[in-house]
Amino acid sequence: MTRVLLASRNAKKLGELRRILAAEGIEGLEIVGLADVEEFPEAPETAPDFEGNALAKARDAAAATGLPSIGDDSGIAVDALNGMPGVLSARWSGRHGDDDANLDLVLAQLSDTPDERMGAGFVCSAALVVPGGEETVVRGEWRGTLVRERRGTNGFGYDPIFVPEGETRSSAELEPAEKDAVSHRGRALQALLPHLRKLAG
Repeated sequence: MTRVLLASRNAKKLGELRRILAAEGIEGLEIVGLADVEEFPEAPETAPDFEGNALAKARDAAAATGLPSIGDDSGIAVDALNGMPGVLSARWSGRHGDDDANLDLVLAQLSDTPDERMGAGFVCSAALVVPGGEETVVRGEWRGTLVRERRGTNGFGYDPIFVPEGETRSSAELEPAEKDAVSHRGRALQALLPHLRKLAG
């Protein structure tokens, strides 16, 4: 069994990767998170783009643990805000991970924006770094529209105000398996599957 480290403490992200691997029938990999390995100093996310942050996380984790490591960075790019919050999505309101404050700020910034200009896209970059081996960086995008009222409880971050293209439900109203199939993180992780399959032997 090959251990692969997902450089995250987010239980929902771990669950998502495990579900995707199971759905693809990939066996022989044990996905662990940062809570399952010895602590190491994590560099701050300072890259100007998702790819740079994902790669830095994966490199740090692989160097510290000797395990093949996946780093990811994701956020929402709002058309009317010129692609912001982007890499600042988790700390848009000034406090890291305060979902409600971040949502309130984005909605306030869009209060004068007409409904037809509320386009946005979730973006996720994922990087796989194999110690002493290759580095792979992939990207997944998920387009949709923002709504002004929160809907649903299945998601986190900006999910309650994001309605994907072709959907009437918000991302937070989708079932986890539905979301895995189409979400930005799902698409990025799908793009890593050939490399993970190789690790699984």
